[in-house]
Amino acid sequence: MFPKYDVIVVGAGHAGCEAAVSAANMGSKVLLATMNMNTIAQMSCNPAMGGVAKGQIVREVDALGGYSGIITDHSMIQFRMLNKSKGPAMWSPRAQSDRMAFAAKWRSMLEAHPNIDFWQEMVRGIIVKDNRCIGIQTSIGLEIESSSVVLTNGTFLNGLIHIGEKKFGGGRAGERAATGITEQLASLGFESGRMKTGTPPRIDGRSLDWSRMELQPGDEEVSKFSYTDTPLLKDQIPCHITFTSKEVHEELKKGFDRSPMFNGRIQGLGPRYCPSIEDKIDRFAGRDRHQLFVEPEGRDTCEIYVNGFSSSLPEDVQYLALRKVPGFENMKMFRPGYAIEYDFFPPTQLRTSLETKLVKNLFFAGQINGTTGYEEAACQGLMAGINAHNAINELEPFVLKRSDAYIGVLIDDLVNKGTDEPYRMFTSRAEYRLLLRQDNADLRLTPIAKKIGVKGLEKRLEKVEYKNQSVKEIQSYFEKTSITPDEINGFLIGKNSSPIKQKGKLNKIINRPNISIHELSDAIPSFKAFLSAYDKEILDMASTTIKYSGYIVKEEEQAQKNNRLEAVKLRPEFDYHAIKALSLETREKLSTIQPATIGQASRISGIRPSDVSILLVHVGR
Repeated sequence: MFPKYDVIVVGAGHAGCEAAVSAANMGSKVLLATMNMNTIAQMSCNPAMGGVAKGQIVREVDALGGYSGIITDHSMIQFRMLNKSKGPAMWSPRAQSDRMAFAAKWRSMLEAHPNIDFWQEMVRGIIVKDNRCIGIQTSIGLEIESSSVVLTNGTFLNGLIHIGEKKFGGGRAGERAATGITEQLASLGFESGRMKTGTPPRIDGRSLDWSRMELQPGDEEVSKFSYTDTPLLKDQIPCHITFTSKEVHEELKKGFDRSPMFNGRIQGLGPRYCPSIEDKIDRFAGRDRHQLFVEPEGRDTCEIYVNGFSSSLPEDVQYLALRKVPGFENMKMFRPGYAIEYDFFPPTQLRTSLETKLVKNLFFAGQINGTTGYEEAACQGLMAGINAHNAINELEPFVLKRSDAYIGVLIDDLVNKGTDEPYRMFTSRAEYRLLLRQDNADLRLTPIAKKIGVKGLEKRLEKVEYKNQSVKEIQSYFEKTSITPDEINGFLIGKNSSPIKQKGKLNKIINRPNISIHELSDAIPSFKAFLSAYDKEILDMASTTIKYSGYIVKEEEQAQKNNRLEAVKLRPEFDYHAIKALSLETREKLSTIQPATIGQASRISGIRPSDVSILLVHVGR
């Protein structure tokens, strides 16, 4: 009935979709197995992509040939660049998406790929022979063969939904949980745990008084996520902001005795950085109000997402409390918020390729690894799909370093440190964030994608080459072109910047913090004539490169220094227990993680510089 596939991807969420596409774009024949074809790429929580550090991840996925950026550009209804008041290392694009258009575009692009087939049914287990994954078993007993399998089960593994004192099995609202996989993996020796996440109520936007809320429009200057020729957003839809109050909090507290979070019924740990409204009231008792973002679910629906009001309180408590929020006095509810518990597998059981250590050719990606967020899931799916293809073709694993991408930081953190709460990416997690900006992901990663065999990148590479060359031309112009006091001092005084006393190079002027390349262009006619050949994206990148060149060089030097340890390989069969100079705790950690390099070993929690020195001696360095 079925051919033998190269890669089977289980689950069609954000991780599963990217895993299927990345393996298919490498040339593998892929089967995407999902319980429901109508919920492919469902935005189960907030209808948005990007955000702080997450926006960088979406652009990295796009630069490596993934589809998340393309889909976002086709379905966004609002665009904002966050952290513009800070340095460019912190700038992060965020899009409000049309939830239905997002899922529909994903499905159409998947169905258009000749290397991807589909199967709609629950997968209850994997087939393992000689310690190698060779296929899947479905709920009706079908066995489908493959050379590798990627599990991207999201919140579905033994999922349990909580609303007040009610609880029932489910992977998300209206969909059943997946059973069988956790139990089988446990029998194979895998360690599992429980995590918790939640979602807010969905509201009828027709019942809200928008005049009582603060308008939150999109940026006037709209940008995109993909480096391809995707459409530029027009006709943005605004979001709104409102606040809870003491009165709202008192209403919510009436249900605390029935809260599954406070009476012990929920065992899993929830995301620290996205707490439920009841958790915020409990943890920040001194605060009289909390901000709520009122976000549309799409262009053609009145459904509203209340960002900041995630809750597992009884539905009547949620309803009465929300009706005390400004603008929500006559609110009608589509469905209440809920919490969901699900199984995950601590990611220290993975190699940096996301292949499991216990079973060859079996890969995990997304929330099964303890992460939270569409973007974190998507990038893991992309990497797992590429590495599943590489594994069955006896190619080297594709691993990004921490200095290459936020994706490299995320996977390195997961595999070396593990996580006991839902992992979310932040710019603060990346030590080389000036190198890993949102504007240069294509320059960093598209040539790498071409090198490892991702197909269909010819036009992207032409753009990368042009962009690289253009930035160098502008940088050279700034370094070589001089400006006189008569030409520039009027402009500088108008910017409250110190005038120059003698002729100097333009790069000294642009290095001043309050001077932009566009303002200089308007002030100096000859300069404007030169720059008119370049578009805004290239000018902005050139400006950042010039302004921060000293810091960028320092980060590059530090990255090169640290990456020397990545070149020192460690054999998988290395006997750490034989090294008596290491503490017992250190030996156990190294034996568990099985680091591939000295660099990876150095980043394991609790490993000291002295331990690294001892390892270097034992490998002959």
